[in-house]
Amino acid sequence: MRLHRLTVTAFGPFGGTQTVDFDELSAAGLFLLHGPTGAGKTSVLDAVCYALYGSVPGARQGGGQGTALRSDHAAPGTRTEVTLELTVAGRRLELTRQPPWERPKKRGTGTTLDKAQTWLREYDATASAWKDLSRSHQEIGEEITQLLGMSREQFCQVVLLPQGDFARFLRADAEARGKLLGRLFDTRRFADVEKRLAERRRATEAQVRDGDAALLADAHRMQQAAGDAMRLPDLAPGEPGLAEAVLGAAAVARSTAREQLTVAECTLAAAESAQAAVGRVLDDERELARLQRRFTDAREKAARLEQGAEAYREAQALMERARKAEAVAPALDLRDSAEAEHRRAAAAEARARALLPETFADAGAAGLAAAARRAAEELGGLDSARRAERRLAELLDERAGLDRQERADTDVLQEAEAWLDGWEETRTALQTRVDAAQQAAALAEQLAVRREPARQRLKAARLRDQFAEDTNRAVEQVRTAQEAALGAKQHWLDLKEQRLTGIAAELAANLTDGEPCAVCGATEHPAPARKVAGHVDREAEEHALAAYQHAEEQRADSERNLGVVREALAAATAEAGDTPTERLAREADELEEQYEQARRGAADLHTAQERLRQAGHEHERRVAARQEAAVRSAARVGHRERLESERVALEEELDRARGALDSVAARAAQLERRTALLTDAADAARAAEDTAQRLKDADARLADAAFRAGFDTPRDAAAALLDDTAHRALQRRLDAWQNEEAAVRAVLAEADTAAAARQRPADLTSAQLAADAAARRLREAASAHDAAVRRCAELDRLSARATASVRRLAPLREEYDRVARMAGLTAGTSADNERRMRLESYVLAARLEQVAAAATVRLRRMSSGRYTLVHSDDRTGRGRSGLGLHVVDAWTGRERDTATLSGGETFFASLALALGLADVVTDEAGGVRLDTLFIDEGFGSLDDQTLDEVLDVLDSLRERDRSVGIVSHVPDLRRRIHAQLEVVKGRSGSVLRQRGVG
Repeated sequence: MRLHRLTVTAFGPFGGTQTVDFDELSAAGLFLLHGPTGAGKTSVLDAVCYALYGSVPGARQGGGQGTALRSDHAAPGTRTEVTLELTVAGRRLELTRQPPWERPKKRGTGTTLDKAQTWLREYDATASAWKDLSRSHQEIGEEITQLLGMSREQFCQVVLLPQGDFARFLRADAEARGKLLGRLFDTRRFADVEKRLAERRRATEAQVRDGDAALLADAHRMQQAAGDAMRLPDLAPGEPGLAEAVLGAAAVARSTAREQLTVAECTLAAAESAQAAVGRVLDDERELARLQRRFTDAREKAARLEQGAEAYREAQALMERARKAEAVAPALDLRDSAEAEHRRAAAAEARARALLPETFADAGAAGLAAAARRAAEELGGLDSARRAERRLAELLDERAGLDRQERADTDVLQEAEAWLDGWEETRTALQTRVDAAQQAAALAEQLAVRREPARQRLKAARLRDQFAEDTNRAVEQVRTAQEAALGAKQHWLDLKEQRLTGIAAELAANLTDGEPCAVCGATEHPAPARKVAGHVDREAEEHALAAYQHAEEQRADSERNLGVVREALAAATAEAGDTPTERLAREADELEEQYEQARRGAADLHTAQERLRQAGHEHERRVAARQEAAVRSAARVGHRERLESERVALEEELDRARGALDSVAARAAQLERRTALLTDAADAARAAEDTAQRLKDADARLADAAFRAGFDTPRDAAAALLDDTAHRALQRRLDAWQNEEAAVRAVLAEADTAAAARQRPADLTSAQLAADAAARRLREAASAHDAAVRRCAELDRLSARATASVRRLAPLREEYDRVARMAGLTAGTSADNERRMRLESYVLAARLEQVAAAATVRLRRMSSGRYTLVHSDDRTGRGRSGLGLHVVDAWTGRERDTATLSGGETFFASLALALGLADVVTDEAGGVRLDTLFIDEGFGSLDDQTLDEVLDVLDSLRERDRSVGIVSHVPDLRRRIHAQLEVVKGRSGSVLRQRGVG
């Protein structure tokens, strides 16, 4: 990487535009960057860093996205900009960056915030022109990082060599060196490996502990199942040997449980045999007792049967008479039926004769039938008269219907005429209503288009009013923040000026007799400066600077907020205009009211059109109804004349048929009633005669049946009959007595029952007690056997689960052992790691060894072959080893710590270390060649000879086509180095001047 040209505008202390031509400065190989304190030497290096990475090192970046980089001396209209032209990886590039800028508004008052801008261009040698590559911050950052192969922190350590940091690096302990090297070589991946292994070790350890806890839980369950036959190992989850101990104890418990099961099985078999023998004895006693009770019961029943034998014989005699009477029962039923039928027929005849005239009181059945035939013949002659009478009624109804139709048609005609008279007026009104609704719909569409813009404008006006109030508050906040920032800045500058005035006393406080001065390098200090009253130290200045930076951040935040609010106000004003919000609200309300009225009017369009259509249909219907009514009226005249002539003929016929009665129907009803009464009376007389003959026949058959059955009279036979209920009850009594007698005889005839009656009485109590005792012993043995079976099954199940758990955990235990061994090795806590080096420290130690080898090449030349830097793996105190750095003194042949070097020796040793580190980091970054380097301060601690040797080493870098810029206050360097870049400060800002070039 070679720098060609740097241009800065309004950056840091530079109020205007300043340009650095690195090609001219690098032509001599060495060039000097000098100037008074606070002039801006570091700002030149910051500009290079900002152009490449978009930020500057440390606190100089300030808050936000780089707004603190702007020069306080710059004109309000000048934007901060940094342009760097460089060659990297064979490509000539131009980087231009502009940080965010809060500029004055082009219109109106106040400021607005412009976003950061970045350009990347590449020079095309073929076309002799620059071509644009990108304007994206992210793309440009990724491209530059990929080309350089270094982060911003690595670039600041490798290209901008800070001598003070490397001097501290020489004297630092292993921990501090590890932090610096870790940032340079980015060994976070190795630290991540350590962390990952530690996390895996904790995770697998937790899993192993969880598995062991589950295994111990199963062991406790096995102990609970086995009782006192199992002892648990005195081990905690995660301890070695736990699985084997648990499985061994489980095996012993299972063996003991099986022995107990064998004993329980033998005991159960003996109890079952004893219980079976006692059961057989109990069954024999129960059978003896049953037979003895059976014999006793049979003797008692036989005695009771002997006492009731007389009643049984009486019941048998009663049942025999009932069986004989059953033969007479059909004749009795037939006689009763004939008698009842005769009584009914006689009563019907009496009722029929009571309805006839007295002239038929003595007439027989034949006379009554003849009178009925005569009345029926007369009734048949009235059929024609009845038809004439029905037709006359129909004619009258038809005539009345014609009258109703005539009245209805008259009403229809009147109504149609009245409705048709107002038709034109109705049609005009409905059409006017339709037209009005159509006009309202068109107006509603026009107003709907104007509604939404009016609403949006009213909303924007309200936002405009709100943003106006917010703008006033934001302006006041900006003014307050600006005053606070100016006051804080003035306070900081005053303290800084006071400290610079008394800096000699502050430097003198650190002087030690025999030690070189950090400014002049002298080892004698005859008259060191003394602090005066009111002296400002570094802490007070830094506190004031922090307060100023905080005030600046608040000012920037306030101004950004003001810009945002003003932009929002401008947008709202552009949309709403200058019209007052109240006026816009009134206009919107009026427009909304007009729209609602038009919409309501338009909503009546469909109804009005439908009403108009219905009215047209009604008009057509009314006209048709009027025509139909006229046609029906003409047809009714002829019909009415035909009905009148037919009526006259029918009335003449009916007068002849009615006689003295009012109507033919009355005469017919009279004849029909007479015919029916005579017919009924004739039928009733014949039925009475028939039933009397059947009753006489039934009496003769009943007397004959009773005599044949053995009864003296039919009354005796009727008395001997039993109904179904009494017959069934008597039969049940006889059957029960016979069955009980047969059962008693059968029991008394049984040989075993008689034999049991002759034996001793049965002793059930003693046999039952013996059986209960045997059953209790059997239950106890069975319970013990079931418990032993369950114990064996539970132990087998838990043992199988424990064995499966141990097998399942075996790979996890192996992984845990392996991961724990690797984690301990990489963390430096393992016994296998003799030097207690962490993995990251081991990698950094290798890098440090490379750096020491590269630095030794230049250190030997700077020290005239006296000193050599070597890497040491020795431990320091209780810390870890791997990052030790020693210097070998060739004059004494001894190796000593770098902290024992003098001030000048420390400078050129740190310079050699910085150059060596630059070479190693360059190789680590992919071999990107670094053709431009900067070295900051420290040359004042060297004597003339050593200074010449150091400059010779730096000058030798030209042999590798490198240029080195030295940042220093030492006056002697201005004489030795001709190419110079001077920073001159003034009240209007600093300027850059190049000397000794061209």
